[in-house]
Amino acid sequence: MSIDSQKPVRPHRIFVILPLLIFLALAGMFLAQLLSGRDLTAVPSALIGQTAPKTELPPLEGLSLPGLNSADFTGKVTLVNVWASWCAPCREEHPVLVELSRDQRFSIAGLNYKDKPENARRFLGDLGNPFKAIGVDQNGRTAIDWGVYGVPETFLVGKDGKVAFKHVGPLSPEAVAATLMPAIEKALAAQ
Repeated sequence: MSIDSQKPVRPHRIFVILPLLIFLALAGMFLAQLLSGRDLTAVPSALIGQTAPKTELPPLEGLSLPGLNSADFTGKVTLVNVWASWCAPCREEHPVLVELSRDQRFSIAGLNYKDKPENARRFLGDLGNPFKAIGVDQNGRTAIDWGVYGVPETFLVGKDGKVAFKHVGPLSPEAVAATLMPAIEKALAAQ
């Protein structure tokens, strides 16, 4: 028998179609996510509805503000903003925080993350200080307790001391109007 007379080996059709089927299934899943209307940038937080993590951070040296203490959250609505002077998006969101600080119905507390004190003070001196308290998290341990993915992040703590809302990334005027202010209004109205 010669080599030319042998039948060529053909792969089973399933092996030809299988990659196409896998691609179509993945494309369908991605399309369903896009068309679902959900915010794909939203990062869920296990802290929502839970008591804010126990926090006792020392104040930022050189400012006459208290440190960050979770015991101070009870009875009032507080935004906890995680920030650092080395964080470019923090610089981007800072004017939004300054504007929010004009609303006296709630307070804004800062969690200064892995920053040099002189840089943090310079940052606030240049851009303004929206915070009523600033705690220094030099080693980043407290940010881990809060479930921080990266800076900036903002948490809303209700009068009951529970985390009511979380925003990942820099706050924009649009995000404040669309999601943060409705959450603040709800927290303020809560008994």
